[in-house]
Amino acid sequence: MRTPISLVSLAAAAVGLAGLASTGGAASAADNDGAVAALTSSPAIARAATGQGFVERGTIVDADGTTHTRMDRTFGGLPVIGGDLVVHQAPDGTLESASQTLAAPLTLSVKPVVTAAKAATTALAPSAVTNAITGDSEVKARTLVVDATGATPRLAWQVVTGGVQEDGTPSRLATYVDARSGQVLRTEQQIVNVDGQGQSLYSGTVPLQVTQSGSAYTLKDGTRGGTYTTDVNGATDSPLCQILQIGCKAGTTFSSPDTSFGSGTNANRESAGVDAQYGTNVTWDYYKFVHGRNGIFGNGTGSFNRVHYGQNYVNAFWDGTKMTYGDGDGVNYGPLVSLDVTGHEMSHGVTENTAGLTYSGESGGLNEATSDIFGTMVEFSANNANDPGDYLIGEEFDLKNHAGFRRMDNPIADGSSPNCWSSNTKNLDVHYSSGVGNHFFYLLAEGSGAKTIGGVAHSSPTCNGSTVTGIGRDAAAKIWYRALTVYMTSGTTYAQARTASLNAAKDLYGAGSTQQNAVAAAWSAVSVS
Repeated sequence: MRTPISLVSLAAAAVGLAGLASTGGAASAADNDGAVAALTSSPAIARAATGQGFVERGTIVDADGTTHTRMDRTFGGLPVIGGDLVVHQAPDGTLESASQTLAAPLTLSVKPVVTAAKAATTALAPSAVTNAITGDSEVKARTLVVDATGATPRLAWQVVTGGVQEDGTPSRLATYVDARSGQVLRTEQQIVNVDGQGQSLYSGTVPLQVTQSGSAYTLKDGTRGGTYTTDVNGATDSPLCQILQIGCKAGTTFSSPDTSFGSGTNANRESAGVDAQYGTNVTWDYYKFVHGRNGIFGNGTGSFNRVHYGQNYVNAFWDGTKMTYGDGDGVNYGPLVSLDVTGHEMSHGVTENTAGLTYSGESGGLNEATSDIFGTMVEFSANNANDPGDYLIGEEFDLKNHAGFRRMDNPIADGSSPNCWSSNTKNLDVHYSSGVGNHFFYLLAEGSGAKTIGGVAHSSPTCNGSTVTGIGRDAAAKIWYRALTVYMTSGTTYAQARTASLNAAKDLYGAGSTQQNAVAAAWSAVSVS
């Protein structure tokens, strides 16, 4: 079953781009100016072209002074979708390399033939809407861009419409219409789907930080960016919510006369809220204490949770500012607020505010895999006896057999997620193409063969018949996080993710290290070379 649990925000240039997590400290404005100068002094690396510009988004500084500056590209004053890059400089400022997917300088004209109005009409035509959206309406979100996500960059209108997906998830659909031919180039769904105490549904009695408000207490944590949890009581957002912020349901923040929330059952509406808030806390702490990242946005700012969304809604989503969770259908699935799903959703926010992996093609599969990877790591990090760590995704709310929606040791067990990369991987739904990345990470962390983890039998085959020895989940996660934040860009493919993670392993453990060799072996074991 598909579980759209993510987002790549239209507002990424304005939200959460400062203060990216760093291992050695934040870079100054002068450092960023130096990065632009270094880049523009190397025409080949810069893919130099008349009318091209760069906008810095943030810099990661290693302990030895090496810097990694993430930039967006413009051309003729237009945003270049898929043109983002990371500039890598030695401690003395020398340009070492750049991580990017743009292969050659841009040479296209930026004068459209098709009007914005015509592009909007095309985008709204039934044949263009391929994601089972209902109630779409064009709402002034028509932007002329250079779409460099394909082999041949095109001048395009990015038309953004709102609506509702087939399963009840809100829709923010970006349709790219060729500004010269009028043909639809592609579509991208940008909303997708995973001291007090509380009695949770899945994790038992858990500690919570609550906030006193008069004589009552609210489910709000001032120690973790002010993150809070609300009850939307079965309401859903209007189709205009994700575009114009009209008809968005904020819900009511959970409040209690004492510092205890929930009863551990669905009979008490607070219980699902406890799980969501607890999951947020554990995820925040995981990123902070393991990876040195201060919240989703990297700047200490919190988000918030909404629970009890919709009626029989079997899904969860991140929309750029908050996490939203449905209650399931009550028969096959309970509320989708388990630890691995809350970690999954928040991790979509981390991806959005670092590599910004586009939610389509292989980069979309990597986006989903990243959320499964870190959602799983959050589950292990929590060390909660009621929800032991394993490599199943969503097993707690699966009322049928606790098998979950996906599993990382053998992704094809769900019938749709491939264990091995192929030329068709890019054509799969991103929740399925994620299988390749999930399988890689499992092999890197745990190795091939059969074993029991968290009381669950796992068995991971390889695609090339090899035997892979794992390096441990903590080392594997550190490699993946560095690859995501330092080397991956919006259009990263699986082959490029291999290079990114090899570079990350070299940075962390040294060239030719056991860890770097294991990365190579695990990628080969899932047919990525």
